[in-house]
Amino acid sequence: MKQTEIGIRENRLQFILLVVTNLFVGAMVGIERTVLPILGEEQFGLASTSAALSFIISFGFSKAIVNYFAGQVADKFGRKRVLLSGWIIGLFVPILIIFAHEWWVIVVANILLGINQGLTWSMTVNMKIDLSRANQRGTAVGLNEFAGYSGVAILAAVSGYVATSYSLRPEPFYIGIGIVIVGIVLTLLVKDTDQHLKVQISNVADAAKPKETISAKEIFKLTTWKDKNLSAISIAGLSTNLKDGMAWGLFPIYFMTVGLSVGQTGIVVALYPAAWGFFQLFTGVLSDKIGRKKLIVYGMWTQAAALWFILMVDSFSMWITGAIILGLGTAMVYPTLQAAIGDVVSPTWRASSMGVYRFWRDSGYAFGALFAGIIADLISVTWAIGLVALLPFIAGLIARLRLDETLKIKAETK
Repeated sequence: MKQTEIGIRENRLQFILLVVTNLFVGAMVGIERTVLPILGEEQFGLASTSAALSFIISFGFSKAIVNYFAGQVADKFGRKRVLLSGWIIGLFVPILIIFAHEWWVIVVANILLGINQGLTWSMTVNMKIDLSRANQRGTAVGLNEFAGYSGVAILAAVSGYVATSYSLRPEPFYIGIGIVIVGIVLTLLVKDTDQHLKVQISNVADAAKPKETISAKEIFKLTTWKDKNLSAISIAGLSTNLKDGMAWGLFPIYFMTVGLSVGQTGIVVALYPAAWGFFQLFTGVLSDKIGRKKLIVYGMWTQAAALWFILMVDSFSMWITGAIILGLGTAMVYPTLQAAIGDVVSPTWRASSMGVYRFWRDSGYAFGALFAGIIADLISVTWAIGLVALLPFIAGLIARLRLDETLKIKAETK
């Protein structure tokens, strides 16, 4: 029997399959990013911004909750089963949106989308980390996130084009059914990574010590506030996706308000996750070389600066520039935060800790949409964007003061 090897090169076929799989995972979200905020106003007559953003709130909370349990379930039943379950649930999302007669059906569809994303995206990143050496984690997560957000960007642009050429519904969501079918086929081709995880656990010298048997409650406490590194990482993740929840819901409305067409809005909205995905090809690898802390701190501050820049300019080309800078800032932190968790925790409870982090990170979608919607209704969309930008700036300060350089914590390189 062939010995199980750890490393991206040693497992390149499985790794590539997982990268391609996450491209389609991200594509499921991309279909909605341009179309749904406009759909809420034009087809369902939602005058309130906070009501229009309810689909993001439902998505964020359901994904956050599923993220929390996905790690624990995967540790017990295996990554592949969880990944396949996520795709099966995802099939109902485009179908519900196509036939929705009331806005609450859209909200329900996005609860299912949150479950789909919590199960599928969590598993692709955990499986890549299972296959990778300790000094390849940033690269592994970077490639995973590059693929996922490339999928978001491609389908955000495609759905905008299809909506402009045909209608907001149902044509863009026919694509979603095809995406799910491809995702299921790819998942069936991927091998589970349970043997790789066992090898990693056996390679950690202290893995068998009693202290490594940690309850789910203790893991939650450590990741949320007790461990200064993990808590700083969780705050940064929460702030990043809080900003993204706002951008998802308000960017289409803001750019349409300042005079851009649906097609132009789709381009700007797509360029932000496109840059986010593209730059992660480099930021994940860079974090394996120069460390995690600098990228996290300056990445948070870059996100804040980009949002304020978008509000200060008034031309299509400058908004494109702002979207790219926002994507760069997000790319600096997104793979780096997850790689830093891999630096800090043992393989025996890594998926569970990652689940807690992703719980807090993805609850940011909901909090961002909720906060931004209320501010937009009370004051304006411009004020909502500007105030949300304060949060990644503050999270960068917290990381600067509390976060250690986590890459030095683990000496394992094999």
